[in-house]
Amino acid sequence: MKILSTTLLLCATVTALAQPKKGKLVWEENFDGTTLNEKVWNFELGNNGWGNNERQDYTKDNHSVAGGFLTITAKKDGDHYTSTRITTAGNKEFKYGYIEARAKLPKGYGIWPAFWMLGGNIKQAGWPLAGEIDIMEYIGREPHTIYTTLHTKATHGEHASSKKTDMGNIEEGFHTYGVNWTKDAMTFYVDGKEVYKYAPEKKTIENWPFDQPFYILINMAVGGNFGGPKVDDSIFPQEYVIDYVRVYNNG
Repeated sequence: MKILSTTLLLCATVTALAQPKKGKLVWEENFDGTTLNEKVWNFELGNNGWGNNERQDYTKDNHSVAGGFLTITAKKDGDHYTSTRITTAGNKEFKYGYIEARAKLPKGYGIWPAFWMLGGNIKQAGWPLAGEIDIMEYIGREPHTIYTTLHTKATHGEHASSKKTDMGNIEEGFHTYGVNWTKDAMTFYVDGKEVYKYAPEKKTIENWPFDQPFYILINMAVGGNFGGPKVDDSIFPQEYVIDYVRVYNNG
């Protein structure tokens, strides 16, 4: 019994150490009401491939807010795919902290939902120098798998600093996706479990553009270089449901 108790204590200690560090809650979006708050959220609109040969046209019409949830719906009408993409650029931007969303994923070949961040200076510095933090990406052609990725000038695109993690039946129900961002490291979590850490010893603007404010993006793409190129048209419509977004000050 003594050995068992010691083992249980050790397991509990390891579990506690693995949990993300959350400080004071500094901002949250619970999607109350029936419309998005456009003082916080911007719609990015259009069908231009978005640099990834994506197929969808982003509109204001492919989402709903009800019951405390944001639901983005990807649809196909003839040869036309539609979805929604929103950002907090210029309204809510953050430097360091624990950033988390609770969401339920869509599924099917060709679908590509994401919860991510871009450097607030992207219009001036351009991509990838401004930096990109992909807290969660899911592509339907790789079920049960979550991608966590950082794009920088030094490592971007196909050569980005990335980790894909087998998460079992991640498509079932709601799960949390977060990053603990400090001046020293980026540590990614799924359901409170650490899945990837990025901490270059020698930091430069080319491998660590993360000492500046970033803004949040939520979207669901269709096809593209990463999500496709093949798309299973039988899967539509697909829903990407977000319960909340929260930002904590980790000190």
